[in-house]
Amino acid sequence: MFKPSLLSLAVATSLLAMSQGVQAQENTENDNVEVIEVSGIRGSLAKAIDIKREKIEVVDSIVAEDIGKFPDNNVIEALQRVPGVQVTNRDRGEVGTLSIRGLNDITTTVNGRQMYISTGRFYTMADTPAALISRVDVYKARSADKLPSGIAGQVDVMTQRPFNFDGAKFVVAARGIYSDQEGTIDPNVSAMASNTWELDSGKFGALLNVAYAKTNWRDQAITAGAVFPYFTANPEGEGADRFGNVGDFPAFERINSAYWDPGLEQGLPNTVGSTLNTNGYTNEYILSRDAVFASDLSGKRERPAVNLSLQFAPNDKSEYLFEAFYNGYRETVRNSLFFTFPDSAYNINFDDDIVLYEGTNVVKSRTVYDGDPRYGVWESDFNSTDADERQTDTYMFALGGKWDLSDYFHLEAEIVNQKSVFTSDFFAVRLLHDYYSMTVDFNTYEGVPGLEFHDNPMTSDIDESDLLDPRLYSMGPSWDNGSRDEGTSNALYLDANWYVDFGGIKQIDFGLLYEKRSINNRSRGANIIVNQYDIPMTSMPVEFLDSTEDFFDGRADFPDGWLIGDIDYMLANKDAFRELYGYYDENGAPIDNYLTGGASLIMRRTFEADETTLDLYAQASFEYDFDSGVLDGTFGLRYTDAKTPYIFDRVDTANQIVEQDNGENGSSDVLPSFIARYTYDDNLLFRFSYTETMRRPDFGALNPYTTYSKGVTSVGTGTANSGNPNLKPVISTNLDLSIEYYFGEANAIYATLFQREIDGLVVSSRSEIYYDYPNDVDEDGEEIGELLHILTRPDNSANGELTGYELGVVYFPEELPGLLDGFGVQASYTALDSSQDLPIYDEDDPTNPEPIGFDTVEMFGVSDSSFSVVLAYEKDDISSRLSYVWRDAFRYDNETAIFANPLARYRAPETSLDFQLSYNVSENLVLTFDATNLTDEKFQAYYQQPDIYNFSSGIYSRTYALGLRYSL
Repeated sequence: MFKPSLLSLAVATSLLAMSQGVQAQENTENDNVEVIEVSGIRGSLAKAIDIKREKIEVVDSIVAEDIGKFPDNNVIEALQRVPGVQVTNRDRGEVGTLSIRGLNDITTTVNGRQMYISTGRFYTMADTPAALISRVDVYKARSADKLPSGIAGQVDVMTQRPFNFDGAKFVVAARGIYSDQEGTIDPNVSAMASNTWELDSGKFGALLNVAYAKTNWRDQAITAGAVFPYFTANPEGEGADRFGNVGDFPAFERINSAYWDPGLEQGLPNTVGSTLNTNGYTNEYILSRDAVFASDLSGKRERPAVNLSLQFAPNDKSEYLFEAFYNGYRETVRNSLFFTFPDSAYNINFDDDIVLYEGTNVVKSRTVYDGDPRYGVWESDFNSTDADERQTDTYMFALGGKWDLSDYFHLEAEIVNQKSVFTSDFFAVRLLHDYYSMTVDFNTYEGVPGLEFHDNPMTSDIDESDLLDPRLYSMGPSWDNGSRDEGTSNALYLDANWYVDFGGIKQIDFGLLYEKRSINNRSRGANIIVNQYDIPMTSMPVEFLDSTEDFFDGRADFPDGWLIGDIDYMLANKDAFRELYGYYDENGAPIDNYLTGGASLIMRRTFEADETTLDLYAQASFEYDFDSGVLDGTFGLRYTDAKTPYIFDRVDTANQIVEQDNGENGSSDVLPSFIARYTYDDNLLFRFSYTETMRRPDFGALNPYTTYSKGVTSVGTGTANSGNPNLKPVISTNLDLSIEYYFGEANAIYATLFQREIDGLVVSSRSEIYYDYPNDVDEDGEEIGELLHILTRPDNSANGELTGYELGVVYFPEELPGLLDGFGVQASYTALDSSQDLPIYDEDDPTNPEPIGFDTVEMFGVSDSSFSVVLAYEKDDISSRLSYVWRDAFRYDNETAIFANPLARYRAPETSLDFQLSYNVSENLVLTFDATNLTDEKFQAYYQQPDIYNFSSGIYSRTYALGLRYSL
């Protein structure tokens, strides 16, 4: 790619060129660009280009084609066509994660006000129905008067207001959206009514916008588990058996983590004949997966929303605004999880049943059996019936005004109140599965694992390959967890503009943000394990028996269905299941009903926090006229201070509060900004910006207590997690340099170089810790006692750097012949180069949580390149758009350190092809058709060396929508 020194040279050259400009022209910024009514694709692109051109900051925008017609199913899908914006996590019926130039730490504002979801620091942008939105601005470089949070940038979502229209306006829109994997048609409806009146006391306007969207979705994925080393013959050396046995070990024994170093960046050597030293003995090993699992996820999501806006202007010197905004979210997620552990079986014929990748010691396929009489029967297989019910209600009320106090002084003030409550309830029951044998192919083709179960030839009354036979199942563990997060905020915004003319300074802006937030998190949890043979599935009510069907759409050599519990029956009979599993009250007696208040089911406070934030800013706007152009911009400072007193409670395994910690986290920072724009010959613009942005630590990350888990796999090592009350904000120093050329109507071409230097990245430290389970027993009734855990804890122990460039073009050729007239293209390309420091820990002292060095790797979530191409056509009453979006592979996280081998996980390149079409039946009626994921993509992840270390493969729905929009 290129180095920062080249970027610095380009910046210096640009500043020199701007200082030598010489032509005068009038070109002042209009920060109050209002979206009135823009019809058609070309009109919306033209408006977005005007916004980009007029803003001092580095901004890209998307604008609704018409009232109530924002492109795509949600805002994030629409933003993927903005240069420098990438999206991922295309699950649950929509695109869910947004990043700007590779970073997903983004501040979302609604009409300039920062919004939060419950106890978080950010707002879930996808929760706002697209029908409520008129425009979205993506700030990649911000001046001092903007919020400093979000090191990647700020996305400002703007809704409609009554003064946007001249008089009365009414719009109703309805769409039916078909999802092919779920096979349902879902409604997406909205209505907006607005009017303005000229009263004796002034101009008054009222607008009401309501929307409701329902989505039924289905996602399916197959995953090959982590890579482990296994002995190829009886290991030598006392204690070599991971179970502590000494003597005649069976072949193909998995190696205890004490004999190899998990968390290896590149993984163990995979050449034929590779060996490990175990207790002074050299033993040959091969590498194989510990598990294969499949997830058949489905869900129903509802999003109601209401926006009320009242405006009053008694004269042309003042205006008052009241806005109320409600956003709701309801979702029930159902997971039919199929999980098998091939490494839990030991009677394996090593010579006949194992196929290795050619030239390696890595297993491609193998046949395993359900048990060995020397060790008893291993339950290597389970199906889990999971139900996760979630609900969010978010309210915002704002009252403010703006006044021209004189010809030289303008003041705006607003008080904002927010409340957001998020609740979740998780209930799950496992079904344990007996099988005879199975053949696992960890990579049948294109990274998709395969699996086949076999019938036992020694039994005639049952077919062990039939995954729907309840005689092969018994009831396993149960989970019953829940949480309630509540956050409130009261904020005062003050902004003043003082118009001056002093040495090129045209305007001085200053203001403050004062905010008090209160957050509260409560949770409950229970995990009950029963003896699997005590409750066979054949004794369960027949209404509880259910099965998956048509899994993975026939696109894998994998079972297309398996027995599962009926989730609706389970949710309707929670108390019966609680009685079945014997949940206990705080006196140790079984409870018959959840409402009696068993200790393990009572909501307990996890933490509370109150945060007071004070931001002060001052900035000056300058403008200098030269013969060849105009140099203008802003420079300023923003002081931001936050104090966060908190209370954290530590609970024991019975969910009882046993300890409490009080403390305070705080920080104060001064963030400078400088943005310059040079306009040459009206249509050619150069921009340069130096800005600093920040991210404060999440509230939950401050938790000083450690939680322990024995884990869900057969690794033999538990996991532990702790927060860090001493976390500091992450600070990003940002440089941007761009050139933009505007020509014709809705035509532009632009390029941007940028650099981000990030200090204090929060990464997880890793160390070993023992935890004693004095009153806990294993499946054999033996006390567990002390168990080794791998402890992870966040810390500001790394730095990162991101450099790159963006290219973009919007072009509608003029005077094309015949039917070609109306074609246009919108395209963008982004290239990124990133690095981050990951801590290295002392292998000789695993209890030491402090790093002894750093390993430099690429940043998580950053693709080296991405692009989008939109072919638009608009002629007479037809308007259409075909958009193609692609992003390169990227590293998205590290595997769990207790068994990572290799460590890094990557997403394969991702692409999406979408289509939109509208037809104007009349001046008031428009018909629409939309389609997403037309090429029915398969989304995949892998470890390093994807040909042999594949990870997951998933398929998501294609959607097709028919709709109409009527306006008056």
